[in-house]
Amino acid sequence: MSMHPDKAARLRQALRERLARAGRGEPTLIAPGVYDAYGARMVQHAGFEAVYMTGNGVSASLLGKPDVGLVDLTMITAHARRVAACIDLPLICDADTGYGAAAAIRRTVEEFEAAGVAAIHIEDQQSPKRCAQFPGARAVLPFDVAVTRIAAAAAARAPTGLLVIGRTDCAASMGLDEAIRRAQEYAQAGADAVFVELKAHERVLDDIRAVTEQVRIPCMINLDSGGPLADLRFPDLAGLGIALAIYPGLLRNALGYAMREALGHLRDDGSTIAMRDRMLTGAEYSEYLGLSEVEAWENQFPA
Repeated sequence: MSMHPDKAARLRQALRERLARAGRGEPTLIAPGVYDAYGARMVQHAGFEAVYMTGNGVSASLLGKPDVGLVDLTMITAHARRVAACIDLPLICDADTGYGAAAAIRRTVEEFEAAGVAAIHIEDQQSPKRCAQFPGARAVLPFDVAVTRIAAAAAARAPTGLLVIGRTDCAASMGLDEAIRRAQEYAQAGADAVFVELKAHERVLDDIRAVTEQVRIPCMINLDSGGPLADLRFPDLAGLGIALAIYPGLLRNALGYAMREALGHLRDDGSTIAMRDRMLTGAEYSEYLGLSEVEAWENQFPA
């Protein structure tokens, strides 16, 4: 299963145009986080304009392991291909560190493009990487190396290729000024957007405002880090100048909670009665997956 190249080009162009306006007079683009195709279908049904595929969630879903650099390029692009193919929304993917230096990054771009992905972000962590929201600061690449890798990704794109988002995880270890310096250089190197990963603290909103005011290209922010970010509503995001807001943990955490509750009731009660009002019906489940469309197609071509 793969995406038609015309569809991929259309979604990438739509994402470029939407990001160019977002947070600068128009609402922020909201991309809920998913880790599989089922979640992506749910996001589309809910009426959102984009989908974000979280590396943390993919590691949990495919491996049952934490996000410590265990998901490789082949694994995540094969998964992304299936997710992108089942929706008509731009898919934005976590591409970790780009999986190597210049030659590896070129292959990373080519593989995500072939998968029909609309955008990827590449971070400046040293390998092996760890989820930025884990406790502690992350070790990052030297400045010149980090910028060169974003330049390599931008140069590797096809004419209708994916958007490259330069991510820096250096704020926790090197300070906000260094993070902004890297983001500015990512823009010069050809990035379409930047992602300054920030941990929750009392003045995090001031930090975001500093980033969006000093970086000329669209800025992406992770809204799952908690603290003051947790209370922001969509108009607040636009007021801060945020172009793209992702919620990587929303579905994986909500579904994990629901699974724990459902399994606990089955174990303790010996039935699913207590959960029935909080479960999809079989018909609802099938509709989210597009069963009616599949059946209509089959009826056009009876075997």
